[in-house]
Amino acid sequence: MENVLPSYKRPIASIDDPINKVDHWNVAIDAFDEKDFKKSIIEVLNYMNPKLLEGKDTSKDLEITQMQGSAEVHVMVTDKTFSVKAPFLKITEQTNKIALLRKVSEVNFTPLSLAQIKLEGNELWFTYEMPIELSQPHKVYDILRNVCVYADDYDDMFIEKYNAAFYKEPKYTPLTASEKEEVWQQITTIFEDYKNYTQFFKDKRWDDFQWDNLAISMLKISNMPYVHGKLRSDLIEYISNLFNADLDFNFRVDKCVNFMKKLTEKPREEIMKNVYHGEQFISLRWRSSTQIITDRLKHNLERVQSYEKEESSFNLSYYLQFNLLKLIYDYNLEDHYKKAIEDVLEEVAGLSPTDAAPKLAKVFYALQSGSINNQNNQKESKSFFSKLFS
Repeated sequence: MENVLPSYKRPIASIDDPINKVDHWNVAIDAFDEKDFKKSIIEVLNYMNPKLLEGKDTSKDLEITQMQGSAEVHVMVTDKTFSVKAPFLKITEQTNKIALLRKVSEVNFTPLSLAQIKLEGNELWFTYEMPIELSQPHKVYDILRNVCVYADDYDDMFIEKYNAAFYKEPKYTPLTASEKEEVWQQITTIFEDYKNYTQFFKDKRWDDFQWDNLAISMLKISNMPYVHGKLRSDLIEYISNLFNADLDFNFRVDKCVNFMKKLTEKPREEIMKNVYHGEQFISLRWRSSTQIITDRLKHNLERVQSYEKEESSFNLSYYLQFNLLKLIYDYNLEDHYKKAIEDVLEEVAGLSPTDAAPKLAKVFYALQSGSINNQNNQKESKSFFSKLFS
């Protein structure tokens, strides 16, 4: 096998993936400082998902109902209070009720912090309410993200483990026939690359690079915004384990190797049942800004510079690949940031590490220094990546 970087093709666009607009966040912070608390909450909502307030009179009490997977998220904003409620599961006669409620109690301690899961009759609800003057933007964002993320994560898990039932069937839009073929081709290409590079590293006895191969492969699939259901939950679990430095390195790799082996052997139908355009209240990725991204990449700067000093193009190219993919995985990036990353990943696919490393590094330094401008404001139609190297 030739020593070149794995293939990359950006995912097709999702019809329901909310994109952050940082300007709304800045207005929310200013409004809260000026004690215009309702305006601050409105701008946080606009920041998270501009579609939430479309057609609504924001001068009156606000009530929003929007599905997040199978959870029905209700937000109420009045002149005095902010509240969120989200029913997401039902207990039936088949449910292992004691085991389920024991697990719910654990979740209420951690990872939940402010919102809690409560039993309402035979339904499980996320709930939280606070005075409007305590609705600091970071707090509002964290509460809503907490509810949406864990409602989306725990519904499939609780149904599978404890025989609970959906509160409502998830609202989704199926992919078109041509989209399904394109997505399946992307997934099978990722699987083929994973197998080929596994064998390549094995033949070279470069065992440690299996970690990189796993990270790149799983992040590519998880970064597809139309991957949902059990597949998404499994990917989150194994990616979290892979990046958890508190766990033994070989244990992490072995667990993920077993997961990928099972995943690559699954039939198309079993994988594709988790692939659709899902309705969302909020992106499940963390909020981002120029400062957040530059602060994040400061932690990678020393390693990048070390590889450059050693002239280790192989190490640098793989290190930057999975770190750029991890940015998309972790953060709801503005379009021009995401485009810059996807442009360079497509550009270096199939190149030798010697040719790919400087291209990846140039984009990394542009992201780390906050020097990537919004290309939509420029008249030229060239991609960010071609501008960067012109």
